[in-house]
Amino acid sequence: MSLVLGIESSCDETAVALVDSTRVIRAQRIASQDAEHAPYGGVVPEIAARAHAERLAPMIETVLNDAGVSLNECDAIAATAGPGLIGGVMVGLVSAKALAMASDTPLLAINHLEGHALSPRLADPALEFPYLLLLVSGGHCQILLVQGVGRYRRLATTIDDALGEAFDKTAKILGLGFPGGPAVERLAREGDSGAVPLPRPLMGSKEPHFSFAGLKSAVLRAKESGQHTDADIAASFQQAAIECLLDRLSHALDQIDSIPTLVVAGGVAANLAVRSALEELAGNHGMGFTAPPLALCTDNAAMIAWAGIERLPLGHFDPLDFAARPRWPLDPNAEPVRGAGVKA
Repeated sequence: MSLVLGIESSCDETAVALVDSTRVIRAQRIASQDAEHAPYGGVVPEIAARAHAERLAPMIETVLNDAGVSLNECDAIAATAGPGLIGGVMVGLVSAKALAMASDTPLLAINHLEGHALSPRLADPALEFPYLLLLVSGGHCQILLVQGVGRYRRLATTIDDALGEAFDKTAKILGLGFPGGPAVERLAREGDSGAVPLPRPLMGSKEPHFSFAGLKSAVLRAKESGQHTDADIAASFQQAAIECLLDRLSHALDQIDSIPTLVVAGGVAANLAVRSALEELAGNHGMGFTAPPLALCTDNAAMIAWAGIERLPLGHFDPLDFAARPRWPLDPNAEPVRGAGVKA
């Protein structure tokens, strides 16, 4: 049995976890920074990095104590090495390097997106490769064919904004505070999803990719018009976003051979309306459907430790001079796309 210590600090969640190869999360801690960033309506990179630096060392000690193990009992130290806010990524990665050096333990520099991509396998032992993954979060919106650990084929990405960012911007427009995604979902339950005529960018297009910038702008115009309730705007926005996801996924399914399972991961995967719509889509295509537990959808260290567990048998260790990366595509061979999609 293998045991890996995981560290996550790519955005505004400071997280540490111990996970073993039997899929048991021995211990984990997550420190939210919502209060620090709420006055600004979004994440401030400098504030995030400072909070990571202040909290990480005590959290590591606490997690080890909670699990009743020593650092020397770990088979590897796994840390997010990108993509993300570079200051926070460096805090976590440097801490992992120090621990690895002090304990003579291998370092695993984990792609944050791979943590999300493999997290459903932590919760679902029956999930086997290959599977079709919708990776949807605050920074990314991609459709990937997951063929194995480290083997990803990108089928689609966003050409501008990620859906999680669109949720957060909608929340800001409606004055719902930060973080925005859960607030929009709650308010949407009170509204009429057909009340506000919002666009469905790229819906029906032969282009495989996503676009959400126009949808955000339409939400702002709807709010400024004064003709709609906030609940109706939230519900209509959420419905438009879901229809875009379903359309783009249907397009991707038409382009590939039969895949047994549709998987969703990332922060937006915690949205129950999104989950329900994706599960129905999978059923209509004769596919199984899997999503991680809600606690594994948002940024967490258990998924980073699990990605390390997945890599251990392959001998994918990293040198101590591995550099933090603000951008790090899962499929480096994917063709560049127009707009901001080149980042992913």
